[in-house]
Amino acid sequence: MPDPLLLSARAAAQEIAAGRLTAEALVTACLDRIGAREPVVGAWDYLDRDAALAAARRCDASPPSGPLHGIPIAVKDLIDTFDMPTGYGSPIYEGHRPAADAACVALARAAGAVVLGKTVTTEFACFTAGKTANPKNPVHTPGGSSSGSAAAVADGMVPLGFGSQTAGSVIRPASFCGCIGYKPSFGVIPRAGVKMLADSLDTIGVMARSVDDAAFFTGVLAGRPALRDIEMPEAPPRIGIYRTPVWSEAEPSTIAAMDRARAALERAGAWTAEIVVPAEHQGLTAAQESVMGFELVRSLAHERIRHSAELSPRLAQMLDAGMAVGAPEYDAAVAETAAARTKLDGFFGPCDAMLVPAAPGAAPQGLGYTGNPVFNRMWTLLGTPCITVPALWGENGLPTGVQLVGRIGDDVRLVVAALFLERALAEAA
Repeated sequence: MPDPLLLSARAAAQEIAAGRLTAEALVTACLDRIGAREPVVGAWDYLDRDAALAAARRCDASPPSGPLHGIPIAVKDLIDTFDMPTGYGSPIYEGHRPAADAACVALARAAGAVVLGKTVTTEFACFTAGKTANPKNPVHTPGGSSSGSAAAVADGMVPLGFGSQTAGSVIRPASFCGCIGYKPSFGVIPRAGVKMLADSLDTIGVMARSVDDAAFFTGVLAGRPALRDIEMPEAPPRIGIYRTPVWSEAEPSTIAAMDRARAALERAGAWTAEIVVPAEHQGLTAAQESVMGFELVRSLAHERIRHSAELSPRLAQMLDAGMAVGAPEYDAAVAETAAARTKLDGFFGPCDAMLVPAAPGAAPQGLGYTGNPVFNRMWTLLGTPCITVPALWGENGLPTGVQLVGRIGDDVRLVVAALFLERALAEAA
């Protein structure tokens, strides 16, 4: 048996089901890795080694309960767990014990997963950073807000993790840390039991070390067999190269990552074409900021009104800005979004997916700034599925990812294209 940490989540589940690997051995390997690396990375907010091992032993003592039987997972500390504290990254909720699991956690446990613990989130999944460092270079940010999950998965501490995205909180940290970040179409993974920030934006996503594992995990949770059991496409995909209205924000590493991804796709036989920015996309980044600001003020009304002294200065500034967004501006942004959605089919045209930047560049230096979600905002606003794949590795050890975007509800086609891209980049290495 190879090192359990080198197995994909799918392969580990198959080995456990066949009796060739125990859940206890896999969980032990993860806990040992955490013990060795956590002082440097700081990915975890709560970890109970004894409880995780006890859960693994229960898995080993019973028949497989589902496709994730015995697989350890990380849960972002924005997501409720009945048996572990959930602090939402804020001192307001220190020691808070929810009465129930969030729906996504309950579904994961029902499929046999072992929850190792809670991973660090920024304050209420906004921009005030937690303790986590980038596992590839710890003097750089891991991104946010799903910082702990991205760092833990990228560092081999756990094969799968939950994240959430309101602006760029799955795609950006995955790009910065060098793992797969997958934000499905809006609502594919249920959101009940997750601290709300912006009701029309918040999307549950996953972190994994391969495209196949990200699809496997999401497909199990969402009850979508076609997503759970993806395969390489019979024919190479058709990919649009879309530099978006904010291409001026792209740094040299992202420009190089886009070029490398395109070259790898074309070498592998994919059809590519440059896509012109349509007029209806020009204002979507600003529209997302208006929608997020307006809804954030209302979602965090209790904290803003009763606990203002315990909010960080950065979040207080965001709330002040949100208070300045009036209903007419919000309604106009919502209408602009709806109009752009109606034109998405024409925008994609013959393309299976669009290749776009995942972040302005590699992870910025320092742990106080989690990076700019400028290349993610419009896609979260539209509700399209997005997935990031590492494309370039810098001399300082930092990765830069690229992002594939698909049609709303057509997650399978998107993930199959990502599988193709992942293999094309590996073959080009």
